[in-house]
Order: sequence, then C-alpha cells, then structure tokens
Amino acid sequence: MEYQVEGNPDYGQLTVRLSPGESFLAESGSMAYMSEGTRLKSKLVGGFFKALIRKVVGGESLFVGEYSHPVGGAATFSPNRPGTVRQRTMSGDSFILTAGSFMAATDGVTLSTRFGGLKALFSGEGAFIVEVGGDGELFFNSYGAIIEKQVDGGLVVDTGHVVGWDSGLDYNVTTIGGMKSTLFSGEGLVLNFTGTGTVYLQTRTLGGIARWMTPFSR
Repeated sequence: MEYQVEGNPDYGQLTVRLSPGESFLAESGSMAYMSEGTRLKSKLVGGFFKALIRKVVGGESLFVGEYSHPVGGAATFSPNRPGTVRQRTMSGDSFILTAGSFMAATDGVTLSTRFGGLKALFSGEGAFIVEVGGDGELFFNSYGAIIEKQVDGGLVVDTGHVVGWDSGLDYNVTTIGGMKSTLFSGEGLVLNFTGTGTVYLQTRTLGGIARWMTPFSR
C-alpha cells in the first residue's frame, strides 16, 4: 500500500493506493472520493462488544469502513475537523489516542478502549482513551497543527490539547493549584506526564473554539 498526506497542517487529508488483495480501514464517514470499482463494507473492529465500548465511551464510530479494489485503486479520506493528519508505523508496540483522534489504519492494527481514571470523568475530554496495537500503519488527526513534545522527566498539558502519547509514559489527571485556581483560572484539569517518550499535542481545542463562538450564536 502507498499513501500520501496532503494539506497539512491546516486541512490534512490522506490518499491511499491499494494493490489487489489489500484492504484499508477508515473512520466511518471520512471517505472524500475514490476510484471507480472500489469496494466498501462495514466492519466491527475487535468484535461487537469492543466496538460498542469504543462508540459509547471512546467517541469513535461503532463501525469502520473497509476499502479494497479488485485490480488496484485509490481512495482519499478527510477527517471531520480541520487540522493535521499524521502517520505512525505500529510494530507490535502500543500507542494511546484520545477520543476522536483515530482516523484510519491498515488491517493489522488493533484498537481497544481503556478507562482513563476517575478524574478524567470531569476533564471535559472523555473518560476513556483508545489503545492502538498490532502491526501496520496508523493514521490519526488533530484540530489544528500537531506539535511533538519529547518528555524526559515530566510535562504538564491541558487535557484539551492532547492527541496521543507513547504508552510507556505514566500519567495522571490533576488540577493546577487549588480549587480556587481550578475554578477561576479557566485552565481546568491537566494531564501530568512522567517518564520518557513522546506526546503529540494539537495547537487548538474544540472546547476553546466553542466557547469563543458562544456569544455570536445568540
């Protein structure tokens, strides 16, 4: 399979070229255009109950689209929010994505849902995270550009800016300062990462743009 990402960092989209016999998985509703003769069928990743958990608590679609072409063809996918599309090769390792960041993957990639902790229930970003494993190519997306931060010790990040991170990093959801600071600073809860690894951050947040637009929607 060949792939090409265009439009980054503002309006990223992904084009894949499939050889005969290859298949590709993409988030439901993300297909923009494809070659004539491309076959599409719906697939539950990991079985019904795992897919249902991903839908209900992880913010992902219950089904993904499985694309193939009998003689070889191409398909282009666009995420539902403006921003960057990134690729990561999975080789039996594990990677964590926040809810809604998964975009597409080759057939050997696995998805499962993990509970992010009790404090995550109140973070405004979802209490569950998606753990990616297996072997193959993973594609994920952000709102805004993606910034990679190398952690060697510790890093504190607003929960809304986190896209994903290496699973070897430890983390916990906490507050900045005391209750007064949390209530009146506008920062809310943060993720405190410790260890060594990479965190992928987005430069904008959906919650931030929603709050900015609220006065204009009345």
